Amino acid sequence: MNNSDTIDSQILDLMLRAGSRWVLWLLIGLSLAAVAVMGERLWFFIQEKKPASRIAGALKALRDKGPADAAKLLEGSRSIEVAVLRACLDHAGEGAASVDEHKAAVLELERQRYEKRLAFLGTLGNNAPFIGLFGTVLGIIRAFHDLAGSSLQGTQAVMTGIAEALVATGVGLLVALPAVATYNAFMRHVETAVASAEALAHEVLAYLKKEP
Repeated sequence: MNNSDTIDSQILDLMLRAGSRWVLWLLIGLSLAAVAVMGERLWFFIQEKKPASRIAGALKALRDKGPADAAKLLEGSRSIEVAVLRACLDHAGEGAASVDEHKAAVLELERQRYEKRLAFLGTLGNNAPFIGLFGTVLGIIRAFHDLAGSSLQGTQAVMTGIAEALVATGVGLLVALPAVATYNAFMRHVETAVASAEALAHEVLAYLKKEP
């Protein structure tokens, strides 16, 4: 037996020993982590809900009284729109060009805060089916290995093993679908919030370019 055959035999032995059950436990652990991330991000977005009435009041105060009075109306509020609007109002005295730079900086920092942990959901959604498929392959390899050394009476048991191996693929899809759906929904929410913050910043910039 040459070295290549020895390596192949060792790899086959490793796969037979591993089986597919550890893949199922891995997927269950990843699904629990995904649920935790979904709950944490959902609570975060609820807390960061856009205070539409305060923002409308701040824009009215900006036109009637000026940036300082408008900024006071936003104290105590939390959202990406408020953060960007306050940054623009706080630096209004420095001119439109400076305000535009501050807007870009705050917007990028807030985007990172909003997208925190969402990459995990996206990665899990893309790769969970492949993890499940890997578990299925391991299970089928073991089932066919058992089939090669079994009698006709043992064929039913081998087919049962193949059916159990296919469960890993089903679990992988079951984990991936909610992760992908939630990731897309959260990212859509982030993009909407960013666009809203950009629009508010342009309101301040328009005011600064209009006023002497």
